[in-house]
Amino acid sequence: MNQPLHLPVMLRDVLATVAPQAGEVVVDGTFGAGGYSKALLQAAECRVVALDRDPDVKLLADALARDYPGHFLFVPGRFGAMLSLLNGAGIEKVDAIVLDIGVSSMQLDQGDRGFSFRTDAPLDMRMERAGQSAFDVVNSYTEAELIHILRVYGEEKNAKRIAHEIMMERSIAKITTTKQLAAIVEKVSFKRGKEKIHPATRTFQAIRIEVNQELVELEAALEASLSLLKPGGRLVVVTFHSLEDRIVKQFMQSRSDKAQGASRHMPLALVAPVDNAAFSKVTRVLPSDDEIKLNPRSRSATLRLAIRSGVAA
Repeated sequence: MNQPLHLPVMLRDVLATVAPQAGEVVVDGTFGAGGYSKALLQAAECRVVALDRDPDVKLLADALARDYPGHFLFVPGRFGAMLSLLNGAGIEKVDAIVLDIGVSSMQLDQGDRGFSFRTDAPLDMRMERAGQSAFDVVNSYTEAELIHILRVYGEEKNAKRIAHEIMMERSIAKITTTKQLAAIVEKVSFKRGKEKIHPATRTFQAIRIEVNQELVELEAALEASLSLLKPGGRLVVVTFHSLEDRIVKQFMQSRSDKAQGASRHMPLALVAPVDNAAFSKVTRVLPSDDEIKLNPRSRSATLRLAIRSGVAA
């Protein structure tokens, strides 16, 4: 089998925190180009069950299944539905779950899919090539809805101006391409000092998250992990921006045996009693300087590990 198309982010740290052992079942909830799955299979005589909602990954998954017969299973679907997907495959408990959150490098590099403004393409952004697209969001959402997703999912301070300009432009003609949308954002965006990111970055992030309901899926997957992981099971999540990381951090810390001291600002409703904690250990790992040099995409990454306790879900 050929090597994965893209270098997996924080691969050494993922392997160290998952620590796969012979005979264990490990879930790779975001298969992508197969980098994590292949590395896990090479690291131990374990069984890897991979999930992905993108139909384009099937050929890569089929090739890995041929290379590791009996040790690799691909199940198409959203990782937010992993509990029902795995149960449907006859799997009730697993030893580890790995999630690499957000759009994959493979999807970004497929210019025709509309995830990036660096290539002119139809406004799409659908990870599973079905359902509501970015075109639908940009051309049918109300101004208030656009402002909301830009502020919440894009953390865009200029949300009102961008949303208003989108409404003005689409009243003349439908906004159909990534370059059109990026130009609209550039037209009304304030320059933010020495900030290096393109002014349309946050807008594209917000619309992509809305199209794919990414944060909803993440929350569902985290909840599913409580039912799926055996005592001592490892939940490893790699995130790339503050929205995702905040959800993962709060989920893990509020259910850990250190929950009462996690934050004096955390609502009491989110704080699990120490003697009823779902996780016995919570750890954060940041990319090393060597990792960032090797793979610049890891620069914004955060890895969080939680060890499942013996407390019932």
